[in-house]
Amino acid sequence: MIQEILESNQFIMLVALLLIASVVVTKFSSRLGVPSLVLFIAVGMIVGSDGLGFIYFDNAEIAQLVGVIALIVILFEGGMQTKWRDIRPVIAPSISLATVGVILTTSIVAVAAKWILPITWLEAFLVGAIIGSTDAAAVFAALKGKNIRGKLEATLEAESGTNDPMAVFLTIMFIQLLTLDGVNLWSLVGSFFWQMGAGLVVGLAVGYIASFSLNRINLDSSGLYPLFALSFAFLAYSASSLIQASGLLAVYVAAVWVGNAELAYRYSILRFHEGFGWMAQILMFIILGLFVFPTEVFQPGVMINGLLIALVLILIARPVATFLSLAGFSYTAKEKIFLSWAGLRGAVPIVLAIFPMLAGVENSQVIFNVVFFTVLMSALVQGSSITWVAERFKLVSDKLTNPIHSLELISIGKANVEMMEFEVADQNQIVGKKLEDMELPDRALINAIIRDGDVITPFGQTKIQSGDTLYILVSRKNKRELKKLLEAVHTNQMESEAGLSDTNA
Repeated sequence: MIQEILESNQFIMLVALLLIASVVVTKFSSRLGVPSLVLFIAVGMIVGSDGLGFIYFDNAEIAQLVGVIALIVILFEGGMQTKWRDIRPVIAPSISLATVGVILTTSIVAVAAKWILPITWLEAFLVGAIIGSTDAAAVFAALKGKNIRGKLEATLEAESGTNDPMAVFLTIMFIQLLTLDGVNLWSLVGSFFWQMGAGLVVGLAVGYIASFSLNRINLDSSGLYPLFALSFAFLAYSASSLIQASGLLAVYVAAVWVGNAELAYRYSILRFHEGFGWMAQILMFIILGLFVFPTEVFQPGVMINGLLIALVLILIARPVATFLSLAGFSYTAKEKIFLSWAGLRGAVPIVLAIFPMLAGVENSQVIFNVVFFTVLMSALVQGSSITWVAERFKLVSDKLTNPIHSLELISIGKANVEMMEFEVADQNQIVGKKLEDMELPDRALINAIIRDGDVITPFGQTKIQSGDTLYILVSRKNKRELKKLLEAVHTNQMESEAGLSDTNA
């Protein structure tokens, strides 16, 4: 009994040290120019059986389960950070990349895999399907904090959030063709459209229910709202999976809906999921690092084969798929080159590479090792140079789009109020008004004003200036009325804009 307690305590200590080490390496990842996911995987390999030997892990089922759960969390967090106004103009090209682009990438990589590896054509197409899609976890992590031009960032985020269903569908299809007799291809094609359509519907439904519930249900503590939101992510995935639809697509769609809705405790929810998303990434990549045996992956033959496939993927397959998928869309050649270079591979291909192992596909270990090394090369080469390529092609925005000021409310309990943040623009009617002259709704109070980086304590004679950031405590039932007042613009401004519109017409 005592021995078991000691062993459990040692395991807890090891987990704590791994988390500390993983969080610390994120600080060095930007300085070293190496994506954090590579360092997380390295931590897992170092403490694994082929490294220091602290943990022996070779359970494919657990690795797959942890990977899927982590992807749900990461997709949900990334989707909530995605602005609908940014991705709406790029929905069509993103879907083209997520479908046609994945098929083209799969086909080109399959031809290369058949030539490089001693496998059959079906196994070669399985390799292509596994690494055919970009990875949301890698893309979100690589773009976070970078001032990449908004259109390109939105395209990459929308593509990585929606191309997993195609990769999963192609992977499962080729596994079935390899392991089952008499598979009907037309039924598989119909299954794909069902997965996409039903996943979209489930995601929209869960997103609506989630945003409605988060705003209408008063919980005892504001800290419960992030957990409540997260539960809908797992609901979206499980509900879709039960009807054979795409769970990952449903999660992303639900997250975009929730993230763009008017939410109570928005900052608490977003910040919780940002931290939890990092936790999921750390756990997932460490588990995948533990699952890998470096003595098998870092053999000359595997490394050469993986390097050749990675070169074909990065220099041929992805660029060809990007240019053909975006034909007819308003992207310049430089923008297409950047989009092709930023198509990172990460956790999704590694998790998908576990599927053939679970299905008992011949050469599944060979496929996994090659896919792992290919993903590693993609993350190292592409992930470490995204910012450099964007700057080289002058595709960097002047400033980041992240909010400059935010106010964290620790707990409001059941007061049924929240803090609103509003940045005053030139055309707003409240510019030049004194606070005592503003007809604020009942139970609305301006608590602070940020002006030129300084905090101003508001009083009756304070005048609102353009560029001010207002923090207003307001009851939820009066939030819409307050928003209407703040967003009102001068009548002459509206008339001039209308006149300009008529002139242009």
